[in-house]
Amino acid sequence: MRKIVHVDADAFFASVELRDNPALRGQAVAVAYHGPRSVVTTATYEARQYGVRNALPLRTALARCPHLIVVEPRMDAYREASEIIQGVFREFTDLVEPLSLDEAYLDLTEPKQGPPSATRIAQEIRHLVPARTGGLTVSAGVSVNKMLPKLGSGMNKPDGLTVILPEKADALIAKLPVEDFFGIGPVTAARLQRMGVQTGADLRQLSLAELTTTFGVQGAHMYAIARGQDDRPVDPSDDRKSVGTEDT
Repeated sequence: MRKIVHVDADAFFASVELRDNPALRGQAVAVAYHGPRSVVTTATYEARQYGVRNALPLRTALARCPHLIVVEPRMDAYREASEIIQGVFREFTDLVEPLSLDEAYLDLTEPKQGPPSATRIAQEIRHLVPARTGGLTVSAGVSVNKMLPKLGSGMNKPDGLTVILPEKADALIAKLPVEDFFGIGPVTAARLQRMGVQTGADLRQLSLAELTTTFGVQGAHMYAIARGQDDRPVDPSDDRKSVGTEDT
């Protein structure tokens, strides 16, 4: 049985800005380029109380939160902090799969050092990251595959730790809204909801044949994740899996 951890930095870009400019602490801050077509990259939790979130048009964010402080991104600072965090991960395992600057999967089935408990190592990582980065925090999820800890890392933010035991996974997935499943985007979620599928329990009522007929290859993915099945290994290679481009 694998021991997989997903670690996600808390409001990463914004947290770096607050670390480097303590006068911003406790205020509603968004990291975004200035401009009429700009979008929010990250927002502090104070800003999120007003509905300011990632990918929200900056114009909308300012309408929701007129006192929002907008800080332009400093990618060099974020990359530097990310390298420190990734270095902490690699003290415990070489099986690290970064998803972005601020999150990664770790396979801790056989750690390089420390206890054999993935939960205890995740706790240690949560203590080491603030000490090494000047106060940045991370949240972690721990379970037996990649799907479950990614759910867990978002459940107790910020600075949280969630362990999802295999015997508890079914009940958790059954209650989960379909839009919260990894790999189900807003368009697919809306389509499922029009079919009367609101939760994981509803999704389980659809057969593999029904899902693949309606959604193709993605249907097979949905059939598996509705049952907590995810056999993907943590992939430490830096081979590019896909290339995307967008203008904003």
